[in-house]
Amino acid sequence: QVQLVESGGGLVQAGGSLRLSCAASGGTSSTYGMGWFRQAPGKEREFVAVVSRYSYPTLYADSVKGRFTISRDNAKNTVFLQMNSLKPEDTAVYYCAATRTWGLPTIRAEYDYWGQGTQVTVSS
Repeated sequence: QVQLVESGGGLVQAGGSLRLSCAASGGTSSTYGMGWFRQAPGKEREFVAVVSRYSYPTLYADSVKGRFTISRDNAKNTVFLQMNSLKPEDTAVYYCAATRTWGLPTIRAEYDYWGQGTQVTVSS
């Protein structure tokens, strides 16, 4: 059983940056692809980014491409999401997730473990 704990969320002004972290325990993180999803109030949880087991390749949602960067440190069992040029529409609860599925899955159902989420609020 893998446990995931996100941190790094908060309140930031539009144009600012935040770096989210996701610490994994109870398993070897390099066994899993790791993704980030987000859910805004009243909306479905949506895919943000995914990184393969070996840090490359990566895949991003069109809405964050060029602004967000996903990375991982397998030695520390940690995944990161660097978020730059934040916009009010990026406001959401951000979730870290782990998948046994090979490739770069973007579908929520393909992920096996989830964290509790961290709130990101971007003010205009």
